[in-house]
Amino acid sequence: MVPFTNLLAFALASLVLIAIPGPSVLFVIGRSLALGRKGGLLSVLGNALGMVPQIVAVAMGVGIVVAQSMVLFTIIKFAGAAYLAYLGIQAIRHRGGTTTAGRVPPSSTSRMLREGFLVGATNPKSIVFFVAVLPQFVDYQAGGIPLQLATLGAVFLVIALVSDSIWALAAGTARQWFARSPKRVSALSAAGGVMMIGLGGTLALTGSKS
Repeated sequence: MVPFTNLLAFALASLVLIAIPGPSVLFVIGRSLALGRKGGLLSVLGNALGMVPQIVAVAMGVGIVVAQSMVLFTIIKFAGAAYLAYLGIQAIRHRGGTTTAGRVPPSSTSRMLREGFLVGATNPKSIVFFVAVLPQFVDYQAGGIPLQLATLGAVFLVIALVSDSIWALAAGTARQWFARSPKRVSALSAAGGVMMIGLGGTLALTGSKS
């Protein structure tokens, strides 16, 4: 098990890092503006679930292979960037397709989760973070390294889930307020789509192993 002092230090470090708005927050805000609170929260959950395979890979020693391989890293980076751009384009194309209250139809729940999952799973910066940071808080003398890495990853996941959910609720609530006007909600959906396209472009252009 991870020593309590290491776990507390990691939790505090993660809280500070997550509190600073980054790609994950921008993705959540963009989705919430485009789809409403339910769509945003489902995207948050899917995004968190998408990080689970990354944490498992790091715990099993596979993550470091991806992080150190330029080819694999580049493939994942551009796949994630392209998918974000695709989601942004879809949000713009279908900006008038949600209800006036900004609710997501029940039939699309699994799709929202799946889309969030793919974004989380293809985020190369998460892989680099887990590979570079998690080992620094492991007590190697205590043994059970994979379990310690998985525990630290789970702590990060829970904190990110709570923080991103707050952003989703805030952005989704703002959308509901604007939803009184079909034109304004359409504009918000388009704005969310533009944010996702911009985020995809930024990831493709600036994402690097450093």
